[in-house]
Amino acid sequence: MTEQGGRRGGGDRGLGAGLAVRLGRAAAVSLVAGTIGGAAVLAGEAFLARNRPYAQPELGLALRATVGRAGAPPLRLVLLGDSSALGVGVARLGDTVGGQLANLLAEGPTGRRVHLSSVGVSGSRSTDLATQVARALLGPRPDVAVVLIGANDATALRSPAEAGAYLGSAVRRLREAQVEVVVGTCPDLGAARAIAPPLRQVVGWSGRRIARAQTAAVLDAGGTVVDLGTETGPVFRADAGTFCHDGFHPSADGYRIWAHALLPAVAAAANVAPRH
Repeated sequence: MTEQGGRRGGGDRGLGAGLAVRLGRAAAVSLVAGTIGGAAVLAGEAFLARNRPYAQPELGLALRATVGRAGAPPLRLVLLGDSSALGVGVARLGDTVGGQLANLLAEGPTGRRVHLSSVGVSGSRSTDLATQVARALLGPRPDVAVVLIGANDATALRSPAEAGAYLGSAVRRLREAQVEVVVGTCPDLGAARAIAPPLRQVVGWSGRRIARAQTAAVLDAGGTVVDLGTETGPVFRADAGTFCHDGFHPSADGYRIWAHALLPAVAAAANVAPRH
């Protein structure tokens, strides 16, 4: 009985060990399959996101304009960055973030005559800012520069440290030229309807990492930071009308929200900048 019982016990232990091994293998296979499946989903969503139609820059949209009453203290305001700096998604200058900022500054308590320009290029990443800074400093020096960059760094999953370093270098060059600089950090890409979950969450995470690196780099270079993701992200998530028809670029309402978020910092910079 004891010997048989011992054999039975050994057999049970062998069976238990074998079951554990099989379960372990099944879990490993499931994990690998899940990982591969998840990667395939993300790859498919990335392909769809890249190849869907997006709003294009309006070729007739003026990149230079003067807003405000004649005789008011002048302010030269230049925008640098990506499609946000151009106003991709809207068709009128007054609906762009630059146009809305200019109108707010012209109509505000200090009433400025704003000479607005943009050297932004749609699709730009932080590595492209050096050329834009050179263009911005051609001719009469701007008083205030607003930089909107980071979304394309985030969607390409670029290194936050690298993106921050290029942005910091651009801000430093502008500050050395005595230009006040306000940077709107990478917006909340987790709100973009053009990108399906779970890729939307991945891109949103990437955008937050870029924004944190941007904040540190800009402050170190002597610029002012406006955290667009934190300040305006909840509105974009709640209201689809803040996006234009492509679900990625802001609409006129979206740019208005950004303009109001940027306004306090831009107005403060305008008051610091010497008047020409």
